[in-house]
Amino acid sequence: MDLLTILTKRKSGSVLPEYHSIEAAGADLRAYLPEAPVTLSSHGGYALIPTGLFLEIPGGYEGQVRPRSGLAARHGVTVLNAPGTIDADYRGEIQVVLINHGNEDFVIQDGDRIAQLVIAPVIKVQYIPTHSTSETQRGSGGFGSTGV
Repeated sequence: MDLLTILTKRKSGSVLPEYHSIEAAGADLRAYLPEAPVTLSSHGGYALIPTGLFLEIPGGYEGQVRPRSGLAARHGVTVLNAPGTIDADYRGEIQVVLINHGNEDFVIQDGDRIAQLVIAPVIKVQYIPTHSTSETQRGSGGFGSTGV
């Protein structure tokens, strides 16, 4: 398997993204909170959580910030704008918007695994104006039109 190289600048004490199984698609991102933990209040508290990482994603790729299933299933904590997109030309600190849909406050400590990062190819397209599109069996049916 060929590996894509991503140059990564780190703040002191931050942790590089890590894969936790051989076939994992996402590498875990960790909270960078050396000053103090962050508490997400129950039923909708949210915060922007820094990672202490700055990525140089190559052109033709993007970073997708996705929720960790364990946080969602056990605590109701997820990524608010899932998936968050990191464009190849972004050079600022990677931060994750977490929200707590759970029934109890949730505390995020420095070093906690908070999200996963998937690097994916991007295909640029050309949009051409037209007066109509082709017909299909589904047509304009959406939002459950094909059944439950």
